[in-house]
Formats: sequence, structure tokens, C-alpha cells
Amino acid sequence: MNDIVIKVENLGKKYIIGHQVERGGYTALRDVLMQNARTLWNKTKDLARGKPIIQGDTMEEVWALKDVSFEIHRGEAVGIIGRNGAGKSTLLKILSRITEPTTGRVTIKGRVASLLEVGTGFHPELSGRENIYLNGTILGMTRVEIKQKFDEIVAFAEIEKFLDTPVKRYSSGMYIRLAFAVAAHLEPEILVVDEVLAVGDAQFQKKCLGKMGEVAKGGRTVLFVSHNMAAISTLCEKAFLFTNGYLNKSGTTAQVVSVYLQAGSLKNGEIVWTGGIGDDFIRLYSVRILNCSNSVSTSFFSHEEFFIEFDHVREKSSDSIRMGFQLLASDGVVVLTSEDGDCDDLKYRKRGRYRTRVSMPANFLNNGTYYLTIGAHIPMQRIIFLEKECLSFVVERTGGVGGHVDDGRRGLIRPLLKWYDER
Repeated sequence: MNDIVIKVENLGKKYIIGHQVERGGYTALRDVLMQNARTLWNKTKDLARGKPIIQGDTMEEVWALKDVSFEIHRGEAVGIIGRNGAGKSTLLKILSRITEPTTGRVTIKGRVASLLEVGTGFHPELSGRENIYLNGTILGMTRVEIKQKFDEIVAFAEIEKFLDTPVKRYSSGMYIRLAFAVAAHLEPEILVVDEVLAVGDAQFQKKCLGKMGEVAKGGRTVLFVSHNMAAISTLCEKAFLFTNGYLNKSGTTAQVVSVYLQAGSLKNGEIVWTGGIGDDFIRLYSVRILNCSNSVSTSFFSHEEFFIEFDHVREKSSDSIRMGFQLLASDGVVVLTSEDGDCDDLKYRKRGRYRTRVSMPANFLNNGTYYLTIGAHIPMQRIIFLEKECLSFVVERTGGVGGHVDDGRRGLIRPLLKWYDER
């Protein structure tokens, strides 16, 4: 068809990674020197033969993408979803001509603007003003065309005060605001956006989603990678689900998101999350969901109270660390967000091991499947850890005679609100 702007046929991308052989026992200095000499000799041979230089004693082939085929038409907004390591970013790098495929073929019609990571395509020594013109020139636009869009780009990015400052002095939020504004306003036929929008604040993310919607409605094509299912569902009518390098599912966004959330892409069925994520300030070791009998469970009636319990270690005394969770519905909509900083008694924690419990009140969540994302951050500075959709649980309708009953209350939450007449 004439309106096909991206056609991917049997696409594959292979990487070769090196592994260091573990050597037990005592290692003499002469062994270290000989190993370094062998490594240098191997690198020299690879360089002379034009082969990629790979560190390690043994090599392994890893296929980031394998036998991927699809078509995207002009004006479509397509969401690309999947767990970390599924091949999403590799696909975007190939479509953006950053890396070459190992097998297969890609046909692209039109200019592609990519926003794959903070600062893509920016020169750190140049000012914001100079980088706008640089990016426009890379996209093949004339100086007159860039000048016509210049004021609109600056207004969208909200960086007027720092326009003539070298971008190396920008914060990550300022960097991404300008990068997105340039990519979205310089009228590429295809806009490719990875999950870099997570760097911005909530207001700016909403602004970006609105702009991408405008781009798609204007007849241009948008490819959007995100772990935010609500954003994918809002922007995209079509989606691709990637699993271990393969295109697992394609179709309407509702269908693909449902498969992602409910058919094993998440850690469905696990009743306790265990790990050791964090840094020198805080480390999280386990998360579980408990019923009123203090037993681990993944199923509750809507009239029951239940608890989310965290085991974590505070490595340093601090009042700046915030740990919390986000609850998502089966379609990816965020139901609520809560963190320990909401409670005055927990704002300051001394060094030590803690078991923290959060109460979810009875008659609060309506029936459905829910997913738990956990994280910790230093407000306005950085994310310490973020474990997306680590656990899932089901809320069922309150039991009645002969089974479950539908009391008619709709929506994600079902609180018992207080009604009264004023006389």
C-alpha cells in the first residue's frame, strides 16, 4: 500500500558479548600480567581484521531481535511495549539508523526524528539556540523553516532564560524538554520516542502526550515506547508486544495491553517479591501482600482490609529518602500512589532494618486485577530504584448467598461515602 511508511521484514539483530572466566584460588602477579598480554594481543588481532573488540575470555551470541516483521501506515500512533530486555530500544535504534540490523530489511519513507535518550543529537558545548538549528539542519530543514518554528519550540520547552547557555549545564529535565520540543516541532514524517519522557515532571509528560497526539492527527507517524500503559492506551490505537526479541503480539492497544498485563509478561502468580535493589542509602529485600490473618495472599474480597508489607534496610540515617508504591488497574491506569513521606512519623528514619506495613481499607477497591509497582527516590533529585509491576492480586466482589453478588458500584474504587441532608 502507498501509505506504508515503515516496513520491517524478518529483522534480526545479533550482539556478541564476552564473559570473563572465573579463576578460583590464589592468582599470582605473573598470571595477571600474562592474561593482560593475551587480552591486548587478541584486541590487536581483532582490530587488524576489522572485527569488533570484545572484552572477555569466552564469547556468546545474543539475539536482541529475531524474525520481526510488521508494517506501519502513515498517521498511525503505535505503542511498543514489553519487559526490560525485550528488544524495544534495539528496534528503535535500527529504525533511527543508529545501528544496522544483522538480518532482514527495513524500508522507511520520510524523515525520522528520534528521542531515544537524554541529549540524543545535542552537542554539549553549544547553546540551546545553536542546538535547535543544528538538529533542524540534521533533519534536512532550511534555516528559514527552522526560524519559523523557533519561537514555538522555545515556548514549549520553557527554557527562554537559558536559551544561550551551553546545554551541558542544563538539568536532565531541561535537556529532555528541549530535545522533545525540537523533535516534535521540526515536522518529521516519523517521530520515534523512547521512554525518556519519564525524566520530565508529570505536567510536562502530559504536555508531551498531547503534542504527540497532535502530531499523529496531523498525518505523521508516532512510535512510542513506554512502561506506562495508561499513556500507551491514551495515545496509541495500535500496539506491538515484544518478548525476548520476538514480536509476540500485535493488534489494537486494548488487546495488546491486556495480553501484556494478564498473560505472564508480568510476574503474575508470584505471591512474594524478593530481591536486593537499592544503593548506599536504602535497599529493598522483599514485598508481600497479606490478608487480615497475616497470611500471604493474592485474592481478596472487596469488603476485606489487606496489607502491603515491605522489608528494607536504611543504610544511612536520612529524612530525604522516600519509599512508596503505585497501584495500577488491569488497563494500566494508575489507581493511586502512596509513599512513607505522607506519614509524619516515618519522614525521618535512622539507620537499621525495617518492616513497613501499609493498610488498604475495606470497601476501597472495586473488583478486578491490580498490579503493584514499588520504588524509592530522593525528591527532585533522582530515582533510587523502581521495580515495575512486581506483584499482582485480584479483588473479587463481596460474597453473598449462592456466590458473588454485584452491588452495582462501578469504577476502580468503591468507598462508602457519607451522605447527609442539610436542614
